[in-house]
Amino acid sequence: MGCRVTFLPHKVSVEVPPGTPILQAALEARVHINASCGGEGLCGKCRVLVESGPVEGGGSASLSAEEVGRGFRLACQAAVAGDCRVRVPVESALDAGVLARRLPPRRTARMQRFDFEELKEKGLFLAPVEKIFLEIPPPTAQDNRPDLSRLIGHLTQRHGEHRLEVDLPVIRKLPAVLREAGFRVTATLVRPVREDGRTRLIQVQPGDTSRRLYAVAVDIGTTTVCGELIDLADGRTLAEHADFNAQISYGEDVITRIVYAEKPGGLERMQEVVVGTLNAVLKKLLRRAGVDPEDIATIALAGNTTMTQLLLRVDPRPLRRAPYVPAASIYPPFKARELGLKLGEHVTALVYPCVSSYVGGDIVAGVMGSGLYRSEALTLFLDVGTNAEIVIGNRDWLVCAACSAGPAFEGGGIRFGMRAARGAIEEFAIDPATLEPMIVTIGRVRPKGICGSGLISAAAALFETGVIDSRGRFDPALRSPRIREAEGCREYVLAWREQTQIDRDITLSEIDLENLIRAKGAIYSGCMTLLTEVGLRIEDIERIILAGGFGSYIDLEKAMTIGLLPEIDPDRVTYLGNGSLLGAKMASLTNRVRRDVVAVVRRMTNFELSETASYMDNYIAALFLPHTDIERFPRLKARLAERRGAARRAP
Repeated sequence: MGCRVTFLPHKVSVEVPPGTPILQAALEARVHINASCGGEGLCGKCRVLVESGPVEGGGSASLSAEEVGRGFRLACQAAVAGDCRVRVPVESALDAGVLARRLPPRRTARMQRFDFEELKEKGLFLAPVEKIFLEIPPPTAQDNRPDLSRLIGHLTQRHGEHRLEVDLPVIRKLPAVLREAGFRVTATLVRPVREDGRTRLIQVQPGDTSRRLYAVAVDIGTTTVCGELIDLADGRTLAEHADFNAQISYGEDVITRIVYAEKPGGLERMQEVVVGTLNAVLKKLLRRAGVDPEDIATIALAGNTTMTQLLLRVDPRPLRRAPYVPAASIYPPFKARELGLKLGEHVTALVYPCVSSYVGGDIVAGVMGSGLYRSEALTLFLDVGTNAEIVIGNRDWLVCAACSAGPAFEGGGIRFGMRAARGAIEEFAIDPATLEPMIVTIGRVRPKGICGSGLISAAAALFETGVIDSRGRFDPALRSPRIREAEGCREYVLAWREQTQIDRDITLSEIDLENLIRAKGAIYSGCMTLLTEVGLRIEDIERIILAGGFGSYIDLEKAMTIGLLPEIDPDRVTYLGNGSLLGAKMASLTNRVRRDVVAVVRRMTNFELSETASYMDNYIAALFLPHTDIERFPRLKARLAERRGAARRAP
């Protein structure tokens, strides 16, 4: 006899055997519960309220005795013992609406914009797909050539097509389409990437559909899947949509997902759920643009190495074990339907190549989309996320590296950390006299946690006002109800219980700050190590590109204050936004990018930072706010000196 578990407020039920962890029951019910550690019982994020019914275990050091008494349990540790009702708290809710919010106006850096006309002016446009309307003379007793020969002959005679290859599905449908349309049809041709390649005939449609030619570009991120539907005639984006990658219910980061994929049936499950997310995004794009799936010609996909291998159902186990080897760096084109994507059988899927286990196709796509690989300017490209990927170089040479920043900027390792969503604290200021905070949340609603940009903002403000020292420790001489002892360390109350959505005080502790310092230290030291290894200093860099969803929301001044970024002139910084998606869009629009990308990957020299001697020295030195060497941050040093001087002058 199974146990019926009902999840609220979703009103979704599932039947599972006795002893099943609540987290596993939620996965089977397709209900999301935060599980940053992948169900290891370490993060304390999967807190749920058991409203009725028997469960076993689930208590934890992350839950107080009062919370356990009220029925709270950790979903990964509590097992169902009978029919029960489980309420998933608001902090586990996925808020896809926030994914569509626009970037805030930037005073400190400019956004790089995509310009299709500029692409053509620079000679970078080589149409990868073309539609040609044909009016073919029907067969007669005197001219009874096969249908395919008739079509190809007409293309050769009227449009100069030579060396044409034809897909088998085209031949299967050709007789019916030609006759139903009175031999007035539109042929879809895919141009070869290489000059010595062959043009492929992939689709024949009745009537004149030559103006209906579209492509889809997709970024398959660890947290989100973002897509754009593109008009190949003019480069316009007709629709865009993003949703959370359903794999997040199985783990927040790539390592926990690889671990899950190693379980029996785990790899198949990882592919199934991400393909489900992709199909949901595709459905939204097509509906919003009013486009027929049969008019889609190609889909370009970019993701990190792990996301790519999980999508293609390629064993990811070697990615997390020395010597950290991906299955392949370059994947051949394939039919989208082979993955289960709900597109026409003619649609070709292109996957961006990777460089190494931790420098993936998303970074290569960003390098291509930003134009870094064609630029004379010496550039530092930085994509900030759970892993920070760094590329340095220009059109003559490129080096790259990945450093494990940890999940702090996505909310992992921070007690009240969360992704960017309604209710997440994203900006913070503090009154230096009263130590009272001013917080701003996404959506301007009551807070339920703090996201990465809010974490940087809070740490910078607390440090500049002297509330915390360079180690992230609170000044013991300060007296404020906001600063208190809890579980062996001090913490600052960002919002009192009655002001929040979660019926708990939202705090920022010294442990949280320590995890933040580790994360920012990894990124800063990664940049410095890579620069050192190629004989450069930060002063030699002419341009810095910040990429990625989180990177686009970083406040430059505050990031420099805590030592996440080197102290640089803001005029040298460009926000790229989602570089992975931009690169996928470029690959959809022009064969020039498809032609160049293999050569670019081959000239990107990868450094394994864990095996680079200077990395650990740089990392240890960066485990302070902003750094052990304050001389590297002269503007911050001057501000701190001014603050101390003002404090001495105060009566």
